[in-house]
Amino acid sequence: MKISMRIPGMAREMGTDGVIRWAAENGFGAIDTPPLNEEIKKWVDDAGLALGTVDAMGGVLTADANKRQEAVAKLKASMKQSADLGAKVLFTVFGSDDATRSRKDSFELWKLAYPEVVEHAEGLGLKIAIEPWPGGPPWYPNLGCTPEMWRAIFKEVPSPALGLCFDPSHLVRMQIDYERALHEFGSRIVHVHAKDTEVNEERLYECGIYGDSVGNPGYGFGERWWRYCIPGTGEVDWNLMVTRLEDFGYDGPLSVELEDQRFWNTPELQQEGLLRAKEHLESVIRS
Repeated sequence: MKISMRIPGMAREMGTDGVIRWAAENGFGAIDTPPLNEEIKKWVDDAGLALGTVDAMGGVLTADANKRQEAVAKLKASMKQSADLGAKVLFTVFGSDDATRSRKDSFELWKLAYPEVVEHAEGLGLKIAIEPWPGGPPWYPNLGCTPEMWRAIFKEVPSPALGLCFDPSHLVRMQIDYERALHEFGSRIVHVHAKDTEVNEERLYECGIYGDSVGNPGYGFGERWWRYCIPGTGEVDWNLMVTRLEDFGYDGPLSVELEDQRFWNTPELQQEGLLRAKEHLESVIRS
């Protein structure tokens, strides 16, 4: 397995090309990128990195049929461009244009749009990696973030071109057993985000899973009782994760997604967080 990374906020100061060079100079083997174009592909190639995922978002889950059709066409064109430039795995979030819409209703819109998108991916030799981020409070509207939804999605579109970006940090914060999910859906994993979650049991006791009513609003990447953090500082057993991924034959990247407020406020702190995460992952990956 290669250790990869998503491009964090320090790209504002360093530029995307600067972050890609930094990743290569510091021993990362792959990089996740925005929608691919010739310039970004050249930066990746010149740095000697492999491509991880390529972002493929798109505003597809809308009740406006004309907007949905336009969004699907735009997404398919972006997918074609990425495939032509060598992308193999696309990263996406099934987010709605209306955060208050129920997941059940959003899923009906998904059924109208995504079978066509997945069929297009098949024809291009691409795999789509579903991000299991539930979305923001208070509605948590995103599809594709729980085992119940994964079963429904894969039943509706069983194509092997549709898979998971397995990110245990989201499951931990939703109180879902990530080990059990890994066992059940291991064959569907096409990408992995290396991100962890710390649970603060004292704060969970104080205010429950819905957070404070009158007090501290919480962390920069979290709520009062939980926060995202780098691998090795949270609840996830990364040795077990890697072992189970090997059991399923996964040999893709472990992509560090830096969302840890302790390592965020400056480019230097972000670099430190990325390197600490990489060091921990290297300790559990077989050389």
